[in-house]
This record gives sequence, C-alpha cells and structure tokens, in this order.
Amino acid sequence: MTNFIRKTKPPMWFWIISLISLLWNGMGVFQYLQQAYNTENFRVMYTDEQLSMIANTPSWAIAAFAIAVFGGLLGTFALLLRKKYARPLFLVSLIGIIVQMVYNLFISNAMEVYGPGAIAMPIMVLVFGMILIWFSKKSIGKGWIS
Repeated sequence: MTNFIRKTKPPMWFWIISLISLLWNGMGVFQYLQQAYNTENFRVMYTDEQLSMIANTPSWAIAAFAIAVFGGLLGTFALLLRKKYARPLFLVSLIGIIVQMVYNLFISNAMEVYGPGAIAMPIMVLVFGMILIWFSKKSIGKGWIS
C-alpha cells in the first residue's frame, strides 16, 4: 500500500503572496549581484562615502547578504512548487537577514552614512522574512504545500 500525501488546492491569495515573494526576493538577488559585480548602475545609486563603506564590508556580512537573498529566492521557488521545505529555506534566509542587519545597524556606521533611512529598509526586510516563515508554516498546516 502506498502512502499518498494529500495536497489541498491553495486559494488565489496563496499564489498572489508567492508571486510577491518572488518579486521581492528576485529584487534582493538582483541587488546582491549588482553589489557583488560592482556594476555601473550600482555605483551611481550611492555616494562615494557609501561606496567606501560597502567596499569595506567584511566577507562574513557579505556572505550573510548572499544567504539571505538566495535562501529567500529558493524558499520562494519551493513555495511555488508547493514543497514544505520552503519553511526551512525561509528560516535560513531569516538567519542571514539577522546577521546582516546586526552588522549594518550595530557594527558599521551605516546610520551615520545613510542617515535615519538606514533603519527603515532593514526593518522591512526583517518583517517580510518573518511573514514568509509564518506563511509557509500556515501553508503546511492547511495542506497547501507538503
């Protein structure tokens, strides 16, 4: 006898949230790649002081950035494929977010270089990461992903 895991058809808003997650995490990966390859488009968005701070970011903080964005994108793909391993991928992403934000807010001088706006985006990223973990857990519980 074969055991089948029954999936429940997810509601339309599951797909809407999943697509928003794809856009959000896709933008994060794009930002990471621009920074990693130091593209012209990336450099024109920042002042010399900001570029200097970015260039002097330690490798562990850059690695946390990569883990955050690629973990989020992989989690989103898992969500779209309706796989429950989306949740641990989002958790790995959240850990990357937290490590990166600790560096940006408490170790670097980001507040001095970017001003008060330096805290708005990190909070948004952190909240979105937490929402995706909650959403994937809810999706597992409802049988939308398995």
